[in-house]
Amino acid sequence: EVQLVESGGGLVQPGGSLRLSCAASGFAFNTYDMSWVRQAPGKGLEWVSTVSSYSIGRYYADSVKGRFTISRNSATNTLYLQMNSLKPEDTAMYYCAAGGRFSATAKNTARGQGTQVTVSS
Repeated sequence: EVQLVESGGGLVQPGGSLRLSCAASGFAFNTYDMSWVRQAPGKGLEWVSTVSSYSIGRYYADSVKGRFTISRNSATNTLYLQMNSLKPEDTAMYYCAAGGRFSATAKNTARGQGTQVTVSS
């Protein structure tokens, strides 16, 4: 059974940083593209970033490029998202997803329960 458990969210002031983690189990983590998606209140799922299998490539939405860094640790089956220079518009529930850029927001793609990020002064 695929399990994805996110952690690391919280309340941070504009300009601050957070590091999200996602512990993965129940599937061949190294062979999957992995992504972060987010959902702001009243909006749909938005793709944020993808790291390909074996970390060959990393891709970012324009809204986070230069501020967020995605990474993965194959030894611990963990996905990360380092978020710097946070803005109020980054406020959302963040989910990790077992899939790439074009499947991460699909209904049948495995995602975790999410971790809340709130950027506010």
